[in-house]
Amino acid sequence: MPLELIVERPRKVAFREYTDPPLTDDQVLVRTTVSGIKSGTEINLYRGENPFVAEVWDPALRLFRPPEKGEIVKPFFPHGLGSWATGVVAAVGPKVVRLRPGDRVHGDWKHRQTAILPEARLYPVESQEQGELMLFTDPAKFALAAVHDAEIKLADRVAIFGMGAIGLLAVQMARLDGASQVFAVDPIQGRLELARRLGADVALNPGNCDAALSIKRSTGGKGVDVALEISGVYPALQEAIRCACQGGRVVAASYYGAQQGAVDLSREWHHNRITLRSSMPVWDCPHRNYPAWDHDRTEREAMDLLLSGAVEVRPLIGERVPFAEAARAYTLIDQAPDEKVKILLTYAAEGN
Repeated sequence: MPLELIVERPRKVAFREYTDPPLTDDQVLVRTTVSGIKSGTEINLYRGENPFVAEVWDPALRLFRPPEKGEIVKPFFPHGLGSWATGVVAAVGPKVVRLRPGDRVHGDWKHRQTAILPEARLYPVESQEQGELMLFTDPAKFALAAVHDAEIKLADRVAIFGMGAIGLLAVQMARLDGASQVFAVDPIQGRLELARRLGADVALNPGNCDAALSIKRSTGGKGVDVALEISGVYPALQEAIRCACQGGRVVAASYYGAQQGAVDLSREWHHNRITLRSSMPVWDCPHRNYPAWDHDRTEREAMDLLLSGAVEVRPLIGERVPFAEAARAYTLIDQAPDEKVKILLTYAAEGN
């Protein structure tokens, strides 16, 4: 039987057997060849640091709340992991018209040896190498949505906090969007070097300097027009607010999990009338320019940026880890985040 990767409890991953049901209509069975680990959202799930563990997400009210009396809350663990993968079509349903067995495809599915998806949610790739690049569709669509939410104008000054996959993509997209100056902020020196290579003008390590103060002084005391916070830590959000110009905008595109933290709104946010904006392209959140833009268009345009080479992702691939050794990959990201930007899980054909 095929296997899928789950987190059984905080910091404990395991494999679980499952059975694929028969295909119907437009469904396609795909055998996974490679999948990408998300170092933000997935690691928060892996650590058990997210509000779903102890609270109820109420879709009608769209808020987290405590369980009500008599309410049965489904345990969060065990929970599946993963978001985007590449594979080879193994079988197709009777109404599939575009794909055939043997075709390479990529799409939104978790870390598992096989997946069944509607044909419309699968996208073709020409080779395994291209398939690896298209794993960055997920971070690319989040980066694109964040840049859209930032409303970067030609000649704007931009600061980006957090040089993970989304942040490094956002650096490139901000430059494509016309930013005249891009500041990259991250405590990991190797990621700062990548940021410079990919288009950042100035790379700052907050462990070595007051990043917001440096940005203010580098812009003649003005600050940046827009700051994007993509690190997922509250001190970085505070610094993003500090470095914005009067009347500037701060876009938070991170998943902060259930960590404890505070942002002091009595300081620059209040005195400089900063606009703080959340960026979220999924969870049924409409694009701010809907209907011209929606989730499908954001996803497809992100793919086009990857396919055209307008944004570069090859330097972001840190290591390829066999699916059977997934526990090692999560431990590596959890305990040594400075080692790799993006870790891929590879699946041997005979293991499917």
